[in-house]
Amino acid sequence: MSMSDTVCDVLVVGGGAAGLMCSLNSAERGLDTVLLEPNAKLGRKLRITGKGRCNVTNNCEIREVLSNIPGDGRFLYSSLNAFPPSKVMEFFESRGLPLKTERGNRVFPQSDNANDVADLLAGQCRQAGVRVIHEKATEILTEGGRVSGAKTGSGIIRAHSVVICTGGLSYPLTGSTGDGYRFAAKAGMNVTKLQPSLVPLECSEEYCRELQGLSLRNVTLSLFEDGKLVFKELGEMLFTHFGVSGPLVLTASSRIRDLGSSVYTLEIDLKPALDEKKLDARILRDFEKYSNREFKNSLNDLVPSSLAPVLVSLTGIEGDMKTNSVTREQRKRLLRLMKAFPLSITGKRPAEEAIVTSGGVDTKEINPRTMESKKVPGLYFAGEVLDLDAYTGGYNLQIAWSTGRAAGRAVKGEKDEIQ
Repeated sequence: MSMSDTVCDVLVVGGGAAGLMCSLNSAERGLDTVLLEPNAKLGRKLRITGKGRCNVTNNCEIREVLSNIPGDGRFLYSSLNAFPPSKVMEFFESRGLPLKTERGNRVFPQSDNANDVADLLAGQCRQAGVRVIHEKATEILTEGGRVSGAKTGSGIIRAHSVVICTGGLSYPLTGSTGDGYRFAAKAGMNVTKLQPSLVPLECSEEYCRELQGLSLRNVTLSLFEDGKLVFKELGEMLFTHFGVSGPLVLTASSRIRDLGSSVYTLEIDLKPALDEKKLDARILRDFEKYSNREFKNSLNDLVPSSLAPVLVSLTGIEGDMKTNSVTREQRKRLLRLMKAFPLSITGKRPAEEAIVTSGGVDTKEINPRTMESKKVPGLYFAGEVLDLDAYTGGYNLQIAWSTGRAAGRAVKGEKDEIQ
């Protein structure tokens, strides 16, 4: 049989987290399932998530998952109840992948290797009889208002149900190039405004360039929207030539919803373990120790050496002044800067640099129990292509598992329709 007349019950487009979970559930129900994935390896993006360790889910209650989803989390209520984090963990462990829970309830494979997650799913799909075709879908086909298959570079795949699991716009090198949004729009579905989420941030301060490459650990980052605190967390971050990046910054970025009309600023507490009183005592100790040195050379025990000159210039204190002549008021200025090092956000980096895309196929047009389009019978959507995104901590993958499984459990083949 030539490629041009491949026929199946269910065609899953995209072999990432949602696509693999969906294909497996569909095939385990006895449906003839074809998985279409242009990459030579399945789960390419899965293999690089969590710095190559793969933060599988978050070991928490459903309530907690929903509170980490800024958009319409209620849409997920039914799929999350059917496949909550506890069941996701049970799924992987019962199929031979031991897991562990770390800080912030983040769940990782014990092996710390993301490939093990992708390989397990790919292997399970093979065992269940999923046929993998390494091709790219170029068009979704419909006949008489219902889905009928897809076109690829080398022919047509006819299918009774089609599930779009193509991911977002982030990490285009792994194959998420926004095809799913195009397919959805062409099928008459509404696609909400797409913007990068979990992305590095651009800042206006010149000193970011000077600090490029400096990594800060155990600092607290606060994000303000029009002066109101909207995010605060302890962790690590990094200065770059354009601004800031690193885990704390990516998480903060998902709280920035409206850059045009609101002013966003960041403050870094460089010494979160010390309150102002303790920090002042610490600064005084260093000043006494280096009392005869120039002020600019008295900070190296307190902060990384590349940060010292920036702090000196921000305090407005003459760098050449002897440390023992720094006034109490000047010292307080230094203290305030160390507790609230300021940055002004001018923009987000482009979607190509994002980990997750916010926006996507409008969930109002999708049945939350089955993931089927309310407009095109037989057309389903799962994973990041939907207008759902979450903060970091394993929640985005949890969305992929829950929606992928829901679609895989709901898709129909010819015979199901006849009954």
